[in-house]
Amino acid sequence: MKEITLNYIKNFMERNSELKYLEPQIKEAISLIAGGGLKEQNKLLICGNGGSAADCEHIAGELLKSFALKRRVPQTLQKKLFEAYGEEGSTMANNLQCGVKAIPLTSFCAYNTAFLNDCDEKYVFAQLVNALGIKGDILLGISTSGNSKNVLHACKLAKVMGIKVIALTGETGGKLKEIADVLINVPSNIVYRIQEMHLPIYHLICLCVESELFEA
Repeated sequence: MKEITLNYIKNFMERNSELKYLEPQIKEAISLIAGGGLKEQNKLLICGNGGSAADCEHIAGELLKSFALKRRVPQTLQKKLFEAYGEEGSTMANNLQCGVKAIPLTSFCAYNTAFLNDCDEKYVFAQLVNALGIKGDILLGISTSGNSKNVLHACKLAKVMGIKVIALTGETGGKLKEIADVLINVPSNIVYRIQEMHLPIYHLICLCVESELFEA
């Protein structure tokens, strides 16, 4: 990992001492996402329910555009835009940012309502993993209990498809504990406290993935 990434993690652990025991798992999650070919064909899929569904959207939002760095698009694209559209192309290039391919599976409103109406709701996220996922992708499943059935089935399918699974849960890890390649289980069994701790953790992951993949 880059020195700046390690400093982000060190500072986080100093500010959040109750989460210190999760440092190895958080580092593993960062390495998995940043080293998972996400700058090329692979992507991060994210699923969860309720407040965790909102977290899915939040995480994707931090990854699809700049978080702490400028993330200018490559000079090759800047050049092509200028050659195609002149100053308008340069303006476009200056307003675009490099992104990490991240898809919140909670976002497909028409699909989700159709599937929930026509099919077994337990497989709503699994169907999207089936349709969108490829070997080498990463699935981040968020469940405060670790037992959300639709998240569990998505993660089970992901394992069969060669997709690595990161689980963000409460203290016990629930059934996701047995499935996840990386388990980040925060020290609480109270839903709102779990969610309060999830946010700074995934902010740190987004910050560190960005620092690993892009230049300052």
